[in-house]
Amino acid sequence: MPLRIHAFTMSDLASVSRAVDGAKPTRPVTFWSLATQRFLRHRLAVSGLLVMLVIAGIAAAAIWLAPHSPTAIDPVAFQAAPSATHPLGTDSVGRDVLSRLIFAARVSITVGVLAVAMYVVIGTAVGATAGYYGGKMDLVLSRIMDVMLSFPPLIIILFAVSVFGRPSIWNVILVLGLLGWPALARLVRGQFLALRDLEYVLAARANGSSDARIVLRHMLPNALAPVLVAATFGMANAILVEAALSFLGLGVQPPTPSWGNMLTDAQSLTVLERMPWLWVPPGFMILISVLSINFLGDGLRDALDPSLRL
Repeated sequence: MPLRIHAFTMSDLASVSRAVDGAKPTRPVTFWSLATQRFLRHRLAVSGLLVMLVIAGIAAAAIWLAPHSPTAIDPVAFQAAPSATHPLGTDSVGRDVLSRLIFAARVSITVGVLAVAMYVVIGTAVGATAGYYGGKMDLVLSRIMDVMLSFPPLIIILFAVSVFGRPSIWNVILVLGLLGWPALARLVRGQFLALRDLEYVLAARANGSSDARIVLRHMLPNALAPVLVAATFGMANAILVEAALSFLGLGVQPPTPSWGNMLTDAQSLTVLERMPWLWVPPGFMILISVLSINFLGDGLRDALDPSLRL
């Protein structure tokens, strides 16, 4: 069978050139773009993110959304059932439960964000130092982490809060921030131990880059994924610990509203059986916020796992 050879004319070359020029350049697929696609496919994580955004919006707009002042006392309504004036009833002092519930969201969001931000900074700095330098520096810092992790956390928190004097939200934030960093530091240390001998780090050293530049520019961005996941779960834990401390009288004190100190009225069997509006709303808010953050953390963990594929 004879071989036919097609001779390209100038018109053929021109049409090929126009097709190439008209083609749209493809964007490079990055790790973070893939992670975003994985996260958006995680329905529970997206739902958790939306719920937390709504709670944060309510906390930010509390002064406009609350029907009453959270500390205002209605002298004719003590432990009153839900009504048109007080949609979620009043507490034992006559304060509007709905208004206190809305303002209490500020406390939980503030404690969760600031406490986690504090121990993320401390834990990342300590873990990065131990993992990057190794040797005696790693040995000393690792032993400090082990000692702090060997104590029961709740006992230490209770002791530290009582030592700081009069309980307040800032004492809770400070205690959680100063005691929560060892677990995160061990996580960051492990990441840096795995990264410090990779080719791009060795090339940066050979190029004369300073230690600070290598850590901040080359290694830390590649260790951020597990830090973000740990910080998300840490925020849920901080909200739970603050609620527990406030319930025990060692956290936020009345008249400042907190979901934890709103639950103190539920210590009576009469309240549990006949006045559910005093303990169901704050309990539900704690449940839904912690559950949403855990769903968000699960989604981030799956999305940032490089071993998973779309």
